[in-house]
Amino acid sequence: MKAAVCYEFGKPLVIEEVSLDPPQTGEVKVRLAATGICHSDVHFIRGEWGGELPVIAGHEAAGVVEEVGKNVTLTKPGDAVVVSLVRSCGRCFYCVTGMPIDCEAKWSLETESRLRNQRGTSIGHGTQVAAFAEYAIVDQSQVVPIPEDMPLDRAALLACAVNTAKVEPGSSVVVIGVGGVGLNSIQGAALAGAYPIIAVDLLDTKLTAARTFGATHTINAGREKGVEVVRQLTAGRGADYAFVTVGSEAAMTQSLKMIRKRGAVVLVGLPGLKATVPLAVFKLVTQEGRIMGSAMGSTRLSVDVPRLVNLYLQGRLKLDELITARYRLDQINEAIEAMEKGEALRNVIVF
Repeated sequence: MKAAVCYEFGKPLVIEEVSLDPPQTGEVKVRLAATGICHSDVHFIRGEWGGELPVIAGHEAAGVVEEVGKNVTLTKPGDAVVVSLVRSCGRCFYCVTGMPIDCEAKWSLETESRLRNQRGTSIGHGTQVAAFAEYAIVDQSQVVPIPEDMPLDRAALLACAVNTAKVEPGSSVVVIGVGGVGLNSIQGAALAGAYPIIAVDLLDTKLTAARTFGATHTINAGREKGVEVVRQLTAGRGADYAFVTVGSEAAMTQSLKMIRKRGAVVLVGLPGLKATVPLAVFKLVTQEGRIMGSAMGSTRLSVDVPRLVNLYLQGRLKLDELITARYRLDQINEAIEAMEKGEALRNVIVF
């Protein structure tokens, strides 16, 4: 199979032939149809999070199950599936308390690769999927069967859902960073019945898109004083929720000034490993503010993916509008470059 392999951090990915072992016990082999390009993948291949090379990145995918290992009960060959990096055993403390994203189980795929290049070198499964390739081997808990009428290039965008904040109807929401994750945070807030929904970005093109996805107000942070405008739009109090969907320390610091008493900051975007922000502890304590991290949106694959598929098929969830362009695998470096330049909402690799 062809795959995009990272041999040097910060360098273009190399497209080459890679061999794939059969799936082992509890594993499935998926012939991928589409893989989304996420900023997390770019952070990874830029070397900002460390890791061992060579490796194949990519973690938001959809395809068709082609082969299954022993003891697989959650899917079968021929199933159309969404593929996620989230592995869960269903039995540990975090799984049984509704947080499979934090599963404590140990997996053979963490220490054993099913991939190797033509020189026989083992290749790592980056971000637990290695989806910048024509096929992927994952644990059965990482796939969710979906209806045949769900387009797979749009289904790939559902592999990373947002479920952390539990926004209540009528809540005020500000979203800092209007890329793909930011737009999904906006339409999630709209589906929850939030108002106002305030989008903050530096690019007018992205702010225009934010309106399409449900933002009621927009702020260009390069021309306007974001904190002041947010307070004006929220009766002087600040927002109930501020979502930071970019890995910017400055944006995270600013978000703390945008929330009301007892408001919450939800950190979604991933910065560098050593990133820190100043914290006014006295104010946070006396105003009972909250800061929440959101890893993979606290997603519960078997619950959230079918719900999102149904919303899309009902015409209530915008996915078509998220995709700026589709690229072949051999164009992946162009797709990544376009995203980094801010020219795309979401780029998708299609096979």
